[in-house]
Amino acid sequence: MKLSENIRNNVISHVLELGILVHSIIIGVSLGASQNTEMIKPLLVALSFHQFFEGMGLGGCISKTKFKSISTAIMAVIFSLTTPVGIGIGISMVYNAHSSIALIVEGILNSVSSGILVYMALVDLLASDFMNPRMQNNIRLQFGIMSVMAKWA
Repeated sequence: MKLSENIRNNVISHVLELGILVHSIIIGVSLGASQNTEMIKPLLVALSFHQFFEGMGLGGCISKTKFKSISTAIMAVIFSLTTPVGIGIGISMVYNAHSSIALIVEGILNSVSSGILVYMALVDLLASDFMNPRMQNNIRLQFGIMSVMAKWA
C-alpha cells in the first residue's frame, strides 16, 4: 500500500471514530435520561443494531489502515465504552431534556456529529468505492441498460 493511501486511511479512521464517538455519547445520554420506561426497550434494541453497524463500518476502516495492534485495541475499547459512558452520564445527571440550554447543546452536538458522519460516508467512504475502475465500468453498463429501457418506455 502506498504511503499516501495509508495516511489517508489513517485520517479517515480517526475522523470517523471521532464522529461516531460524539454521536454515541449523545445517543447514550438521551437513552440514560429517558423517563419513559416504555420507550427504553425499543431504544435499546435500535441502539444495539445502530452500534453494531457503526462498529462494522469503523472496523472496516480500521482494518484498511495498518495500525499497530495496540492502536487498534485502543480504538475498539474507546468505541465500545462511549455509549455506556453516555448512558451513565444521562442516568447520573439531573437532565431536563426540554430546557432551552439542553436543546441547544444537544442540537449543536448532534449537527456536528451528523455532519462528520455524512461527510465521511459521502466523501471518504463512498467516493473511493466509485472511483474504482471496475465500478466505473459497472456504472457505464447500468447507464447503458437504463438507456435501452428508456427507449422502450
